[in-house]
Amino acid sequence: MFASKSILTTWRKFDNFSMDTLTKAWYYQRIGQAFQRNVSLMKEHREQFGVAGNCFDLAIWLLEEFKSDGMKAYPIGHELGTEAAHVAVIAVDEEGHRFLCDLGDQWLEPILIDKSAPDYSNEKLAGFFPAAHVQVIPKPEHVEILYFRPNGKVSNQRYITNPVPLSDFIIAANSSQKTFKQEPLVEIRTPHQDDMAHWEFGHWRSFLSTNQGVIEDHPLSTIEEWTERIHAKTGYNGQVIREALMFYRQMQKS
Repeated sequence: MFASKSILTTWRKFDNFSMDTLTKAWYYQRIGQAFQRNVSLMKEHREQFGVAGNCFDLAIWLLEEFKSDGMKAYPIGHELGTEAAHVAVIAVDEEGHRFLCDLGDQWLEPILIDKSAPDYSNEKLAGFFPAAHVQVIPKPEHVEILYFRPNGKVSNQRYITNPVPLSDFIIAANSSQKTFKQEPLVEIRTPHQDDMAHWEFGHWRSFLSTNQGVIEDHPLSTIEEWTERIHAKTGYNGQVIREALMFYRQMQKS
């Protein structure tokens, strides 16, 4: 079961959005402090510099758009307040069905997670996640997702589906914006042949995950080269990318 037109209308506003940890590094350097941006500021930065943000940025922005469009939605997350924190959004359609909306992991489509919905928990579903089939296993308070990759590898992720109180969510968001891992990360959905693939930059390498397998990009060594490649994939302002990458390089040296 695919999401309703109302949910998809909101979701499609984010089709060209990356997920990244560059934006928070750039903004931290720019103002000398780290905090969760509000939606108004994120929109301003998007318009001026083409940037998006991390999973908290994307979830907060998506929640605001669902609210603006008259749809019920709420935040979910796990390991909040830690480096391993990950958040997403549950949208509820007109019939009360719940759909997982995860821009942070660059899902292609919201996916039905209700246990009471028509049973498809044994199916491997295409078209929801780039370069993988997924299987949805609903539970009372969480949903488990299995990812089946072209190389035969199977991974899993568990989403706690209870709503996170907004005050707790914002506290966790501020914590996330102050937390910097040593490796920068960028992920984006991108067309590939007649399908959608997943391009990722991490650990100073980049590659494209497709339904035929992983395609490695040729290695780069300089920040200027990486700036050009990331700009070509995301459209982010080159100076923003460059400053963020320099920040992470400096962290690795310290």
